[in-house]
Amino acid sequence: MKVAIIGGGAAGYFAAITVAETHPSAKVVLFEKGDKPLSKVKVSGGGRCNVTHHNFDPVYLSKCYPRGKNQLKKAFHIFNPSHTIDWFANKGVELYAQDDNRMFPISDDSQTVIDCFQDNMHKLGIRVVTKRTISKLIPKESSWQLCFKNEEVQTFNKIVVCTGGGRKITDFDWLKELGHEIVPPVPSLFTFNMPKHPITKLMGLSVPKVSVQIQGTKLKSNGAMLITHWGLSGPAVLKLSAFGARTLSEKNYQFSITVKWSGDLAHSEIEEMLNNLVTKKGGKQLKNLRPFDIPTRLWAYLLGKKDIDPERTWGSMNPKSVHKLIDLLTNDNYEIKGKTTFKEEFVTAGGIKLTDVDFKTMESKKQPGLYFAGEVLDIDGITGGFNFQAAWTTAFIAGQLSSNS
Repeated sequence: MKVAIIGGGAAGYFAAITVAETHPSAKVVLFEKGDKPLSKVKVSGGGRCNVTHHNFDPVYLSKCYPRGKNQLKKAFHIFNPSHTIDWFANKGVELYAQDDNRMFPISDDSQTVIDCFQDNMHKLGIRVVTKRTISKLIPKESSWQLCFKNEEVQTFNKIVVCTGGGRKITDFDWLKELGHEIVPPVPSLFTFNMPKHPITKLMGLSVPKVSVQIQGTKLKSNGAMLITHWGLSGPAVLKLSAFGARTLSEKNYQFSITVKWSGDLAHSEIEEMLNNLVTKKGGKQLKNLRPFDIPTRLWAYLLGKKDIDPERTWGSMNPKSVHKLIDLLTNDNYEIKGKTTFKEEFVTAGGIKLTDVDFKTMESKKQPGLYFAGEVLDIDGITGGFNFQAAWTTAFIAGQLSSNS
């Protein structure tokens, strides 16, 4: 049996190794259109490679995917983070979990993961061919013809497509020709731009617990937020961008957000906390006693925004002043004008429509012998190792090749 893996990213390498291990007699060839396979793995997680997430509950995991959660909930019963940890451990790569449950190799170096893949590809005799672009797939009675842009044609019994997310819908034309429906790709996991906004002078500040809502929608996210020189980032913003990917695309990335610097606390809890500061810490100046772990410079910025004197003592705050503070902390509005996407870690919503694929096998319902894995599918997750886990899970299932060969 000859098997072609199309795409030299995380899903492609994982699928290739799985095919070779599951079907030892198979001849497996991986084709990559670029000259640097695993380039996204290299830069992921700041060069550390956030391999997976330390939670093994399929229900919890599936909720971390704006698209694909129902299909992955079932797939995670077959291969989830616990299997990922074991898979890498069996190949000599130990992972560890941070406090936020993100998992990295103990080396804290993505090259460890790359070396693991490349070593196992070599041991299994899997050939990697770079700078080779597929122009067309032609199904035959019991085989496939791969047509390359240089007009070369090769024949294989099975094909696993792991080409990642396309930047434009025409990137999927060669798969659309086979009868697959394509969900138009749009960016996911991006930061919010606020050109020349005064808050950007606080770049580098991180706020541990905020709540961010896109005005006029039900889209809301909680978590840490980072102020950057171009706007807002961090887990809360990135998660919101993922769940709001299509809505924000339709808005052409021009929209308004409301930030609750007090996180998801109820209005009554916030009022009680501030009144306690008034009555119990009255001698303290506002600038020296900050609620909700708000960084010093941000607190000064927020007070200035409402023309509240930072030298004022908490004890001098009357009910009207307290409510002014509550409004500041719970209803701080910003205009967003654009997005920033890190090219190396580009994630998209869109791709092969999920109803075209049997998630028990990852085989196309349109074309027998054709399989899909990774971001080429209309699947994407929030930050935290979820996108890689979706790649490992779908690639492992696809790599079984229905276990019928």
